[in-house]
Amino acid sequence: MTDPTRFILVRTSHGGNVGAAARAMKVMGFTDLVLVQPRFADVLAREDTIAFASGAADLLVRARIVDTLAQALDGVTHLCATAMTPRDFGPPTCAPREHLPALATQGHRVAFVFGSERFGLANEDVYRCHVALSIPTQRGYGSLNLAQAVQLIAYEWRQALGGVGVTPATPAADWADAQAVQGMLEHWRQALLAIGFLDPAAPKKLIPRLNQLANRQQITREEVHILRGIARAMLKRP
Repeated sequence: MTDPTRFILVRTSHGGNVGAAARAMKVMGFTDLVLVQPRFADVLAREDTIAFASGAADLLVRARIVDTLAQALDGVTHLCATAMTPRDFGPPTCAPREHLPALATQGHRVAFVFGSERFGLANEDVYRCHVALSIPTQRGYGSLNLAQAVQLIAYEWRQALGGVGVTPATPAADWADAQAVQGMLEHWRQALLAIGFLDPAAPKKLIPRLNQLANRQQITREEVHILRGIARAMLKRP
């Protein structure tokens, strides 16, 4: 296994779910996909599968189809079932966020096993696993689409492995320094005096309060220029 994480889909029925699962994997940086006895032997090449993969068709090209779960486990040292159905026997049940951080430090080659859309994982498949992961949901309605479950597990596992950095969508803020803020406040003091809003005989704490407001907002240089422009326009009024 070159990718130390494998996602195994057992007896999937719908090509769209296979494609959407591949997409969910790829956005989290995982590439190793294995299908066990899918309903359609040509599922990886079906039109709906490719459409739902939406840019992750390369994962479909590399994906494998095998006849049994045992054949999908080569190289795997820690096997996680995804199952919420109560059982009287089997591996311990944990929430992903409870189990995965410690697992990420242990150097295992991990596989996540997902059951069919309609029936989930068979007991025999769950028994093979070291843990059963159960995604916390609202009591009384825990039905997740297969691809949704893959996305949630892939996200939690990526976060446990250290996460992916977020690229800022905007430039870094050019914060105004304290001197610029004080200059702006003096400009506003003059403007408020000019329009009669500030009484020089009883200024109270208006300017200090505006100072605190500016500090809380952490204004930028551009915003200082805008505010000073407003003050300038107020001072020009007859």
